[in-house]
Amino acid sequence: MNGVTTSSPTSPASVDVVLPCLDEAAALPWVLARIPAGWRALVVDNGSTDGSADLARELGATVVHEPRRGFGAACHAGLTAATADVVCFCDCDASLDPGHLVPFVRDVLDGRADLVLGRRRARGRGAWPAHARAGNLALARLLRRRTGLRLHDLGPLRAARREPLLALGLSDRRSGYPLQMVVRAADAGWRITEHDVPYLPRAGTSKVTGTWRGTWQAVRDMSRVLAEPPADRGAVR
Repeated sequence: MNGVTTSSPTSPASVDVVLPCLDEAAALPWVLARIPAGWRALVVDNGSTDGSADLARELGATVVHEPRRGFGAACHAGLTAATADVVCFCDCDASLDPGHLVPFVRDVLDGRADLVLGRRRARGRGAWPAHARAGNLALARLLRRRTGLRLHDLGPLRAARREPLLALGLSDRRSGYPLQMVVRAADAGWRITEHDVPYLPRAGTSKVTGTWRGTWQAVRDMSRVLAEPPADRGAVR
């Protein structure tokens, strides 16, 4: 099982970890071995051709298939497939250790936060290229202007309760999905906090921020999210 264990998805403290996956066979053993005991790994295969889905299943993960390409499409497919009280998100490229989500979940369950984000701290050469850092910084500034939130990072490692997440009505299915989650949560009055997490060199090439072009396409997607008018969704918790 390589560290992937399951528990009753309906127990009050159960946790599902959504892992969007596109050709991540090289990283899957490392990632799935670090899923905390008792949590369920939901690997959302987004059209892999390297056997990622079969490997994930062999390693004990639950596999969800999402044929529509897009990071947001994969994340949302995992969210809708989740049944646990708390849902986490983590990249499936070995750049982030899902074991670091434990204090995130504790903060959510103890009522200290409604959404917890990972503030990435680069470890190792090439972990976070200059163009990706620049794009992240620009978005953090735009987010502050739009919502007043003083966040340092919009990284993919995060945790929140499933039902309130679904109630946000997230609609972006591309690179803007993680940002839309934060923006709509802020509009709804959620308490949003950060934890520092190590950010490691990923396995393979990023489909989003591996190039300047990919980075700025992502920034463009996210800029559209920031242009959405605030919606009165209430303090959904």
